[in-house]
Amino acid sequence: MGLPQAQEPTSASSGDDSAPKSASQLPPEALALATKLFDFSRQGKTAELRQYITAGIPVNLTNHKGDTLLMLAAYHGHLETVSMLLELQADVNVLNERGQSPIAGAVFKGYPEIVKALVDGGAEIYGGQPNAVDSARMFRRDDILEVLGVDPFAEWAVAIEFGTISANNVMSASAVLDAR
Repeated sequence: MGLPQAQEPTSASSGDDSAPKSASQLPPEALALATKLFDFSRQGKTAELRQYITAGIPVNLTNHKGDTLLMLAAYHGHLETVSMLLELQADVNVLNERGQSPIAGAVFKGYPEIVKALVDGGAEIYGGQPNAVDSARMFRRDDILEVLGVDPFAEWAVAIEFGTISANNVMSASAVLDAR
């Protein structure tokens, strides 16, 4: 539910040339409002954003990059805003144009409490590219792997078994496994 994008004219078009064909053709007031709403998500202005959504703004509104209000709130660490958007039925699994998910953004930024809220809201931990689990592995966020329900120690054991861990890390990984 983003801003209108340019479309090729078709022979079946209604002939109504007054409708905007791209975001740049929208009235300045509409663009200003959209910018304001995305800024509310980035800034964690939960009450203000709630007013607009309950008045009819789509909860899954996307910007020109495909980022939803939920994705921006999660990426910028605003748990209260994330919770409000989930309460209002925001789709937790919408991917942006780069194939990124809100949960992977929260993992990347290191927000375990937001990751938990998104998981509780039904987020697909293997959705998107990179997905949340791969992001947590990449940034060695064992705390977030646990929130995702993935045993970080089992991850090390699999890496050792399949030889996907470097020789320098085998000793420290083995020590971690032995300490369990």
